[in-house]
Amino acid sequence: MTTPIPVEVIGGAHQHVADAELAEFVQRNLAPLPLDGKDVVLVVPDGTRSMPLPLVIGIVHEALIGRVAKLTAVIALGTHSYMEPHEIERMFGAEPGGLDALYPGLEIVNHEWAKPSEIVSVGRLSADQISELSRGAMHEAVEVELNRRIVESDYAIVIGPVFPHEVVGISGGNKYFIPGCATHDIIDLSHWVGALIGVEGMIGVTGITPVRAIINAGSELIPTERLALCLVVESGTGLLEAAAFGTSEDAWAATAPIAAESHIVYTDTPYTTFLAMMPTRYDDIWTAAKGCYKAQPAMADGGEVIIYAPHVTEVSETHHEIYDIGYHCIDYFTKQWDRFQDIPKGVLAHSTHVRGAGTYDPVTGVETNRIHVTLATGIPREVCEQVNLGYLDPASIDIEAWKADPEIMVVENAGEVLYRLR
Repeated sequence: MTTPIPVEVIGGAHQHVADAELAEFVQRNLAPLPLDGKDVVLVVPDGTRSMPLPLVIGIVHEALIGRVAKLTAVIALGTHSYMEPHEIERMFGAEPGGLDALYPGLEIVNHEWAKPSEIVSVGRLSADQISELSRGAMHEAVEVELNRRIVESDYAIVIGPVFPHEVVGISGGNKYFIPGCATHDIIDLSHWVGALIGVEGMIGVTGITPVRAIINAGSELIPTERLALCLVVESGTGLLEAAAFGTSEDAWAATAPIAAESHIVYTDTPYTTFLAMMPTRYDDIWTAAKGCYKAQPAMADGGEVIIYAPHVTEVSETHHEIYDIGYHCIDYFTKQWDRFQDIPKGVLAHSTHVRGAGTYDPVTGVETNRIHVTLATGIPREVCEQVNLGYLDPASIDIEAWKADPEIMVVENAGEVLYRLR
């Protein structure tokens, strides 16, 4: 349920929005809304997304506290690891133990996707609906289950950044509900649709992709007023370039093309070697793989993407099936479906997104991948080989020498900016 309201945008690609301008913008848009005495949930990103969260939450908190009956921030984890109290404090800009003092009256919680009592069903998308929305990629019904606090609130306001995304095209908006505050069934289905289409055909697409269509249809089942403050954030600095406020569909639609303009770099020559230096907000390969997704469309056939993250010591903290199946192209799974049909589709999808385009011949058992993917991390060689990825000792990489090599593309703070052939 979403009542139409006018959408307003400030800033633009490669511009900077001043803090005072943002504060006035937020106040102006929240003031006329009938929020007095209501239960309001703020849906915010986890630590894998960069944005000036303390600034924005501080502004929103000031505008709402005292007006609303209840104010909660739900961290949209999807099925990422729950954030620890000290991680939440750091993300919200609080001193240890200081959240209550900084944001009085605001309760901050993880989306507890693994706790059944915190999850409710809002309805079902039929197999025919999924077939139509996915443009024939899948024909399978799915139960749409969401975080209880969102479903039972009066207003749910998404507050988060918008970036090119490997599964949905451009992230943000309703994606904070599904997969952000959903459970495995709808997450697995939507990610598998993205995998069937492929990273290079999906990432950075600004329109309503098949996955975005599924996410929107699922979100429409939520019996809550859905609004969004969508942000375009300068990668690496966290400075705000643009913001839009409106319904969760309209605010996203207003910022998606700005994010594409700001966060897609075009090259005339495909890269043969791409070193993606991952910041510490990505603490396993499940999340640090964004450095690979964002490079794939610009890679030469036979090129190599190296995920450089010495701080990463495991492939996935929560999705242990990836250690068993490894990383393979989509053909590898679809042409051996009897073998893999019981593996969660979200895990299979992640595998194919990292591995990229390729083919598999079931007669010979030979898999041929378009690019090579290598880990230069704290993960041992034997584990890299176990999951079908290359290994490189990060200590062997001379970053400055690699930067000086015209044959190598070195990207610091990788994972948010997308690289494409012009």
